[in-house]
Amino acid sequence: MWSQFIVNTAKPPEAQARLIADLWAPVAPFEQKSGRETWTVAFAPDGSYFAWSKGHRVVKLVPWSLCENKRLYDNEHDNAVNKILRKQNGYSQKNHPEEHTIDCGDIVWALAFGSSVPEKQSRCVNIEWHRFKFGQDQLLLATGLSNGRIKIWDVYTGRFLLNLMDHNEVVRDLTFAPDGSLILVSASRDKTLRVWDLKDDGNMVTVLRGHHNWVYCCAFSPNSNILCSVGAGKAVFLWNMESYTMIRKLEGHLNDVVSCEFSPDGALLATASYDTRVIVWDPHTGSILFELGHLFPPPTPIFAGGANDRWVKSVAFCHDGLHIASIADDKMVRFWRIGKDCPAEVAPLSNGLCCAFSPDGSVLATGTQDGSVHFWATPRHVPCLQHLCRMALRRVMITTSVENLPIPPKIVEYLTYRTN
Repeated sequence: MWSQFIVNTAKPPEAQARLIADLWAPVAPFEQKSGRETWTVAFAPDGSYFAWSKGHRVVKLVPWSLCENKRLYDNEHDNAVNKILRKQNGYSQKNHPEEHTIDCGDIVWALAFGSSVPEKQSRCVNIEWHRFKFGQDQLLLATGLSNGRIKIWDVYTGRFLLNLMDHNEVVRDLTFAPDGSLILVSASRDKTLRVWDLKDDGNMVTVLRGHHNWVYCCAFSPNSNILCSVGAGKAVFLWNMESYTMIRKLEGHLNDVVSCEFSPDGALLATASYDTRVIVWDPHTGSILFELGHLFPPPTPIFAGGANDRWVKSVAFCHDGLHIASIADDKMVRFWRIGKDCPAEVAPLSNGLCCAFSPDGSVLATGTQDGSVHFWATPRHVPCLQHLCRMALRRVMITTSVENLPIPPKIVEYLTYRTN
């Protein structure tokens, strides 16, 4: 079998991030070439599946429970026998998910899971007939390809469903709206973002224009009302996803911006750039709250804007709202705590490209240039009651609403993440 799950039980030293396990790519002379990179990794929202682009057009779908229980099949024969036994016993695909290997036909640059909520109807006016009826139990995987196409797959069966064609360059990133509407946004090197409605058979809703260079990444806010897109030329844009109009452009980075993600409460936005920094913004006001520097002392603007050997490749927000992970060209993976200037934990990682937290926030998955995936334990830190209350409040209140509350200024500063 292609994937081999290796467990690391060694106790790490203090402030050293703990490696849990690896999914290694096979080593063969003919595979030591471009095209085998793990450009993207993703977890299903319900935690049922983990997916990664293992290079050479192939996406691997693995039930996350198998990874957690360290029970990956030893070979293809065992996999086939288990499938037969499950069918004979009447097991459902949802309750007993199976591993799938998908050939997408071209290099895979982007992955995104999407699930449907019946109450969220299509925005299409004419919905008398649809080819696809996505139910509540449906779990979809969108794959963005080098040829500009987006392919949609049924996760439980591995069956191909839809082919979305409109981009004329690499689809660099994909993201589904978290509200279950099956609205999909794609970011491409053709300098556009395109909005697709999968409940309307994948028809394109609109095109978001504003980037003058490649678009590298896009991310929805937790309430699906705001979209952030980042790209070459220091670009960070915020979009209103009700009216499909630009809200503002954020200024602060000194080099290409390649990754972005909102905090679980939507009060913070983290962006990663080749300028050696992760900037954490208040997306509602556009102000910079704090920076996470990967080079000390901080570089000059000219050095930060060039080849500085500290390009930050990816950033991810943990679901506890306390930790941020970043991957940089200095062969390190870092775990940061909100409001702290120094990493809480670090670990060596050569040729890292992407990262994503598991839905429960306990594990970070990182992909590398050799097609492998490494899993790291998130630093253990029990959130205080104040932080939990702050997250609950910020899920329903934007910054200006908090500032208008009749409460002491110190509490306002804490609730708006200006102090911790």
